[in-house]
Amino acid sequence: MTTLVTGATGNTGRHVVAELLRRGEHVRALTRNPAAAAGRLPAEVELVAGTHTAPEELDAALKGVSRLHITVTAGLAEVGPELVRRAVGAGVRRITVVWGGWVGPVEQAVAESGVEWTRLEPQEFMSNTLTWIESVRTEGIVREPYDFPSALVHEADIGEVAAVSLLDDGHAGRAYNLTGPESLTPSERIALLSQAIGREVALVPITHEQAVDRLMATGVSRADADYVVGWYATPSEDATTVVDTVERVTGHPARTFAQWVAAHAERFQAPAG
Repeated sequence: MTTLVTGATGNTGRHVVAELLRRGEHVRALTRNPAAAAGRLPAEVELVAGTHTAPEELDAALKGVSRLHITVTAGLAEVGPELVRRAVGAGVRRITVVWGGWVGPVEQAVAESGVEWTRLEPQEFMSNTLTWIESVRTEGIVREPYDFPSALVHEADIGEVAAVSLLDDGHAGRAYNLTGPESLTPSERIALLSQAIGREVALVPITHEQAVDRLMATGVSRADADYVVGWYATPSEDATTVVDTVERVTGHPARTFAQWVAAHAERFQAPAG
């Protein structure tokens, strides 16, 4: 059987692909640029051109697919239900969806699709730390408006939970809250990062509005920027409370932030010269 993974080169999608391949599955990866993706994904992955925000163009990509992984991203809310409808019509019988932070139109469409589904509700991704790279490398600082704890989850664990849910029985109709094994403040994360790169990194406070402006400068809408920064300003209990879902689903403890940092430390090193 074939599994189609949308967002296959993204922070979580590539881990879904890797775990499915590790389990011997045939994977079809949906990507806007197959030529570029060829250098980022294993050779055995079947690359197909397209985007999940244009479901009317995906009939060929969905042909012969029995399982589908969706990552909810900007722009999908309006067309996601059509993607789900077309997928089910094409023969997809099991869907996993990484939510966009709440149960919106896409998540609801999946739940009402009539096929087996599992919704993954990860809290903050450890990969969000990558936004610190430039300031850490060039200035040795991190600018954040708040220093509240977050039960960050490793994107590889999200990918593995998705793969298990797609391949194994017993996960249909479940909504899985996913966290890492500890709740860490930015200061605590910075301390672990400093240790990994062998250089002290400082936390520099910025205002709420500066954080919103920073996001908007990357192309994020005002509404989305307000939502994201507001999430950090008043984190929910789910965002800060560690749960053991990853271990219960995968059979191993959730990966730590220290493990994530060790794998990415080189990217934070100061430029040579």
